[in-house]
Amino acid sequence: MKKGLFISLEGPDGSGKSTQLQLLNAFLNKEGYDVVVTREPGGTPIGEKIRGILLDKDHAEMSGATEMFLYAASRAQHVSEMIKPALDQGKIVICDRFIDSSIAYQGFGRKLGEPVKIINEFAVNRCMPDITFLLKLSPEAGAFRIKTKNKDRLECELTDFYKEVSKGYDELEKMYPGRVVGIDAAESIEGVHSIIRSRVETVLKGNYDIRRYK
Repeated sequence: MKKGLFISLEGPDGSGKSTQLQLLNAFLNKEGYDVVVTREPGGTPIGEKIRGILLDKDHAEMSGATEMFLYAASRAQHVSEMIKPALDQGKIVICDRFIDSSIAYQGFGRKLGEPVKIINEFAVNRCMPDITFLLKLSPEAGAFRIKTKNKDRLECELTDFYKEVSKGYDELEKMYPGRVVGIDAAESIEGVHSIIRSRVETVLKGNYDIRRYK
């Protein structure tokens, strides 16, 4: 039984995950919690090398199946090397994307379906987030927010792809109402943070195994 708390942030590109992760990390550190911040794909030396392959625009020929296996490989290493050890030590882990991204992007966006869920459940070895904050944003709004950014391979996908990804996230929110917390990412940065902070505070009040230094 893990002692820590595992939080993931999900949502389409441009939804503000990185900003909300930084705000949540700052709040938890101020409260004296031992926090590990990480990301997917990546998080470990092996995972970061896989990230480079996955997001490189020069790899436009990459098949959906290859993409799926690479994400799962990075995630398996991430869990075994970083996430699970941190949780076992009673730390709070905040991860920018996790298994739900693969289900939304490869399962729905690439239309690979159920195999994505099966392969990634094996990769995470029962290590699932306790809370997932899903920042919801329309594909059109997401594209507008990142239009000036130097886009990676996934961000170069067309709107139709992101519409399928959005459907995937909607399904995940329905399937896991106890874990996935949907938040309108069109709200103000402060408003979104307030919702996230309130939910995390509620969970922490009932958990006495989380490492704290205050």
